Amino acid sequence: MNLIEEILAEKDQYLERFHFAAERVQSIYEETSLEDCSVSVHGIAFADYFHTVASFLLQILDFYHKKSSGELCDYSLDELKKLNMSLYQDVLPEEYENSFANPAFAAEKLGKEFGQVLCTLYTELRSNIVYAFEDRLFYLATTFELFIEVYNIIEQPDSDAEEAKSAIYYYFFDYADITAADSLHDSFDPARNFATDIICNCDLTDLRYLYYFGEYITENELKTAAYLNSLSEQQIHDMAFTFTDGYRRGFELYQIDLSKKKTVNIRFRLGFERMVREVISQFRQMGLEPCIYRAGISISRRNLRGKVGYYGASPNKQYEYDHRMDDAIFFDKAYADRRLQEQKLALESIKNLCSDFAGPAVAETFGEKPFNPIEKKEALQYSQKQQQLKLDYQAENGMLTNQYIPGDQTSFSIIAYPLPEIGANYEKIFEETIRVNTLNQDEYLNIQTKIIDALDSAEFVTVTGRGENHTNLTISLAPLQDISKETRFENCLADVNIPLGEVFTSPKLEGTEGTLHVTKVFLNELEYHNLTLVFQDGIITEYTCSNFDTEAENKKYILENVLFHHETLPMGEFAIGTNTTAYAMGKKYRISHLLPILIAEKTGPHFAIGDTCFSHEEESVTYNPDGKQMIAKENSYSLLRKTDAKKAYFNCHTDITIPYDELGDILVHRADGEIIPIIRQGRFALPGTEALNNALK
Repeated sequence: MNLIEEILAEKDQYLERFHFAAERVQSIYEETSLEDCSVSVHGIAFADYFHTVASFLLQILDFYHKKSSGELCDYSLDELKKLNMSLYQDVLPEEYENSFANPAFAAEKLGKEFGQVLCTLYTELRSNIVYAFEDRLFYLATTFELFIEVYNIIEQPDSDAEEAKSAIYYYFFDYADITAADSLHDSFDPARNFATDIICNCDLTDLRYLYYFGEYITENELKTAAYLNSLSEQQIHDMAFTFTDGYRRGFELYQIDLSKKKTVNIRFRLGFERMVREVISQFRQMGLEPCIYRAGISISRRNLRGKVGYYGASPNKQYEYDHRMDDAIFFDKAYADRRLQEQKLALESIKNLCSDFAGPAVAETFGEKPFNPIEKKEALQYSQKQQQLKLDYQAENGMLTNQYIPGDQTSFSIIAYPLPEIGANYEKIFEETIRVNTLNQDEYLNIQTKIIDALDSAEFVTVTGRGENHTNLTISLAPLQDISKETRFENCLADVNIPLGEVFTSPKLEGTEGTLHVTKVFLNELEYHNLTLVFQDGIITEYTCSNFDTEAENKKYILENVLFHHETLPMGEFAIGTNTTAYAMGKKYRISHLLPILIAEKTGPHFAIGDTCFSHEEESVTYNPDGKQMIAKENSYSLLRKTDAKKAYFNCHTDITIPYDELGDILVHRADGEIIPIIRQGRFALPGTEALNNALK
């Protein structure tokens, strides 16, 4: 039997299982619709839950048949809109309060223990929307079977929530070999071309194509696609070139041979397909084929730190927040060990694909309304033991991935554009963002070189806030052996990190201390008020914010979403942003609070907590345009990679920016006692940098 025959045979096997399971789901739907349905345990009636979820699965079945028959191709735009709405209806804000996907509602109707288990099950089953679009019969069949198994358990008079929970556990445990391999193939195999096929072959002027991805679609995606369709071929080419040329320049900067690479991962939000099509064409001219994979949908593939891949709109950010730790239902040491084992086997099986991989190219978006989550006690949370297990797993997985895809052999590029939700000035802001992304590099090169020269003469640097900002930090810097040949700060122009406009270093932890404070900031799409971090020897010792009524709630919010369950994190980066044009854009259109980190970090000094910018790349040699070698690439944590690798990296890097209007002074303190101001009261004061103040006027 050849490979094609094996694939077809496997598809037939799962198709048969899927249809058999669908018949049983139909009977469950009918059973639970009867008035005398006896699906109850300890007085809790489960008929409504199973009837609702069975109805959803039958909707998936009906949709799958329509897609398989080609019927969807004849749907009008309005019909596709209605279909898209119906698939996501149950988790939209107006329906969510009374949805079994809502942990609070599920607990109210089913009790806390059963509520958590069955709410998590329903959320996993909702992944079938995209599985049906992608014709992933393995997932369709096995998730339908999981639903049936849980129904059969609860149908028994003496069942308890632990039995149902166990069924979910073994679903993820037993299929870890398939899901691990599948996830890696999605990431690195260009033959997985579901999204690429839509982007390259559909008529992008016919906006029906947006509904073929299976994601939730809103006016943001529709209006973005329509706006990009209004641009000229030259404008689209130039947008794509800024992105791809920055990627190419990254390989030059880090002295990596791009000609040895064959694939690139393109990550973006739906609506940008016209630009992405041109990006694909330009990458192909470099010899790179696209690997475009969907952001994780299943519990086992979601990323607590945000969406990684391509994605549509969020049907409900509270829904996503409520379920961000759903893997707490099955994550234990046995599962972590099995997942790592299967991950290693899968990586070994695709090591050629891994060596072909050049790195990600990421197009971010900004402009959505700020989201302030509600903390629900009914939502799943990691126990302290699970938190540590999760951190250990992430550290091991990071080291494993680096074995097959060394960080010093890949590069990246990242850029951002606004969404229509940003307001009436959307098109003007889009044009302004393009201008911000394409500022004169030579002008910034000269200015930033002057800033770096001053910083390289420092013994330490102090940063203070003004007004309501209470920042007061002392930044210790790595020692220089030969100032004529070495530098502590990288001169960041528009290569990998677009737009240009920063100089950055990995600070020396010992001696770095004080308070970092921002009155308002958005990190990973979450809003923080009066975020305060206190450092001693470069390590966070205290933290708080004013989002919630109690100190305990505020600390928990930061622990989960900024520290990512680490007891503490070091300061991995200190940078001075110089892109005052981006800052002025934010002020002009009153969108400063909506700017993404990528742009916001260039609009003032910023401090990253977690890993350095050179995580897993410490040994690579890089130079600034003036020929000086960048030597400040690590700290006392990353040095542990040589003795205790598990403790060297944190697998996170979060930038926190102090905007110019909250900034007091940035002062260089030399060993001879001289103080050189880089910024005084939010304005550039170093001779040769005054031009940066023009935009601030």
